[in-house]
Amino acid sequence: MSYYEASEFLKTKTNIRPKTAVVLGSGLSELIDMAEVDTIIPYSEIPGFPELNNTYHKCRSVFGKLSGKDILIMQGRIHYYEGFSMQELVFPIRMMKYLGIETVILTNASGAINTDFVPGDLVMIEDHIKLGFDSPLRGKNPDEFGERFFDMSNAYTSGLKELALSAAEKENINLKTGVYGYMTGPQFETPAEIRMLRIAGADIVGMSTVPEVIAACHCGIKVLGLSGVSNMAAGIENGGFNTEVIENAEPVFSDKVKRLIERIICDIN
Repeated sequence: MSYYEASEFLKTKTNIRPKTAVVLGSGLSELIDMAEVDTIIPYSEIPGFPELNNTYHKCRSVFGKLSGKDILIMQGRIHYYEGFSMQELVFPIRMMKYLGIETVILTNASGAINTDFVPGDLVMIEDHIKLGFDSPLRGKNPDEFGERFFDMSNAYTSGLKELALSAAEKENINLKTGVYGYMTGPQFETPAEIRMLRIAGADIVGMSTVPEVIAACHCGIKVLGLSGVSNMAAGIENGGFNTEVIENAEPVFSDKVKRLIERIICDIN
C-alpha cells in the first residue's frame, strides 16, 4: 500500500496543511458543519484507499479550518467487520503520518458497561482492552513508521487527556473517563461477553478505534479518544440494541463532541 502516494495526491488537491486530524465515528458525521471547509475528497478518489461500502458513513476526507487552524476531518472510517484486513483499517492513519499529522482525535459511539454512564454521555478513553484479535502490525514491520516492539502505556496521550478535561470544564461538559473494550462486530455483544469485559475493567464497548490507536502509537502520532454512549450494553440495566434509545442519544453526545473538539483545537499547541 502506498501511503506516500495517497498523501501526495491529497497535497495536490488543497493548500491546507493540517497538523491535527479528527476521525468522525457513528452518529457524528454531521459534525463536519463545525469546520470552515476548503476541500472535500471522497475516499474512493484517494489512490490505494480501501474501497468502502458503508451506508452509515459519508466516506470522505475534508480539509479546512477549525478555530482558525488547518484541520483534516475524516468523515467515516473503515471497520474490520466490513471484511477488511487490520492493515487496511489503518491505511488512513499511515497516510496521515505522511501528510504531517501530529495529533489525531478519534471519535466513536459505544455501549455503556459502567452503570454510572447513561446514553448521551461523552466519555474520554483512558485506555483500551483488546483481546486476542488480529493486530494491524502483524507481519513484516514497516520500519519507516516505528520499531517492531513498542510501548503502549501512553497510547492515549496524557497531555491531550489533560487538555480535554480542561476544555470540558470550560465548556461545562460532564466528560466521563473510562476504558474502551474492543469487539470486532458486526453483531452486538452477548450478555456473557459484556460480563467478561466488565470483570476485565471495561467501561464501554465498541467495534472500532483500537486498531487506529495502535497504528498511531506505532508511528508517533499523539492520540485522543472520545466516545459517545449510544446505549447500555447487553445485560446492563436491560440494555442492548435499541434503535429508539440510540437515535435519542446521538444528538446529545454529538453536540458535546462538537463543542469539546472546537475548544480542544482552539487550545492545542
